[in-house]
Amino acid sequence: MPDYDVDLFVIGGGSGGVRAARIAAQHGARVMLAEEYRLGGTCVIRGCVPKKLLVYASRFRGEFEDAAGYGWTLAQSSFDWPTLIANKDREIARLEAAYKATLEKAGVHIVKSRATLDGSHAVQLANGDRIRTAYILIATGGAPSYGDSIPGLQHAIFSNEAFHLPELPRRILIQGGGYIAVEFAGIFSGLGSHVTLVYRGENILRGFDDDVRAHLRMDMEKHGIRVITGCKVAAIEHAGAHFSAHLSSGNQVTADRVMFAVGRRPNVANMGLQEADVEIAKNGGIAVDAYSCTTVQNIYAVGDVTNRVNLTPVAIREGHSFADTIFGGKPTKVDHTNVPTAVFSDPEIGTVGLTEAQARARLAQTDVYKAMFRPLKATLSGRDTTVLIKLVVDGETGRVVGCHVVGEGAAEMAQIAAIAVKMGATKADFDATMALHPTTAEELVTMRQRTASYARAAAE
Repeated sequence: MPDYDVDLFVIGGGSGGVRAARIAAQHGARVMLAEEYRLGGTCVIRGCVPKKLLVYASRFRGEFEDAAGYGWTLAQSSFDWPTLIANKDREIARLEAAYKATLEKAGVHIVKSRATLDGSHAVQLANGDRIRTAYILIATGGAPSYGDSIPGLQHAIFSNEAFHLPELPRRILIQGGGYIAVEFAGIFSGLGSHVTLVYRGENILRGFDDDVRAHLRMDMEKHGIRVITGCKVAAIEHAGAHFSAHLSSGNQVTADRVMFAVGRRPNVANMGLQEADVEIAKNGGIAVDAYSCTTVQNIYAVGDVTNRVNLTPVAIREGHSFADTIFGGKPTKVDHTNVPTAVFSDPEIGTVGLTEAQARARLAQTDVYKAMFRPLKATLSGRDTTVLIKLVVDGETGRVVGCHVVGEGAAEMAQIAAIAVKMGATKADFDATMALHPTTAEELVTMRQRTASYARAAAE
């Protein structure tokens, strides 16, 4: 492509952009990638990786308490927030360096700069350079949503700032009911903070299976997290060294920090999209087809900026598929059905496929198998917790269309169960699989008695 400076210009150095750049370069393309902040994007720098490290830290407190039931006598433990944050920062720096080395080894030219569209075949860098390119891939991810503009909003922190607090707040109010909100509620609670979670909906984790939502809330409240639903923060008042959050219900909550975790929005502002005739979809993300192509033939977009399925592995798969399609001669679509997901709350959630409500709306008959029990580990530790395992089955074909787990190791179980769900395994296939005892996961293959059945036709 001699008329262009590069074959591919990637805007954004997150999971999707990095994968696309590397694979395209390996296919022989001349690739340039621009990242204005740090390589790794939301996941590596200020999302799932550092958050999971904080989740690990928060769980040690419960492990220390559980140890007594198993005969361990431990010296009094203490926790130091600055040490955790410093160690986390060191690991993130290592990962960023690894991303950079991998890209450079593949032959990708990296520029640390903001980049915007300058028409359909050019990109403008912040330093004034204009790069002509055959293809453009937009992979700028998402940014925290600030929610409603309320008095005192400037006093709130968001998920980005939560990773860099100078000290652990003794009391924290978190507004939100999604992944980020419930995960940080568990993190701060596990590390010793008094946590209040405020959510405007009727229950946390909208979109998840209703039994999962109820089970997690029950366990969170049993372990000291105060969950307030049906209202939101209406104003934040700075009161000396503390903050007073005025709720729409008329109540007030005093806290050392007020954190908003009300979701993320596609990062599409001030990029020259409108000028380049790139369409924004109704979901707020860049409109793309099955091959991640925008409304402009040579401009593509992957990851959270498209607001399809906002998960790191999805962005990686989309980036890889784009590179194979355009530069590898292998047109590849990404299948966004039956994508497993996890919430690293306390207890943990792992899920794949349809919820019970979704199955009831789509299938002629739905069978539900459910088990709730005290895990073996808790019998000696004395911890007040239960595990929930639920299978949603197409009553006509016997195919397992949903698997939902709440409890220790739920994410690991959901990843393996996702293979079976993706392959179209039936409940009979699960039943024919030998149990691995004693494990929590054995319940996936030992649930014989249907706990609920719903026939849509009969109900209608």
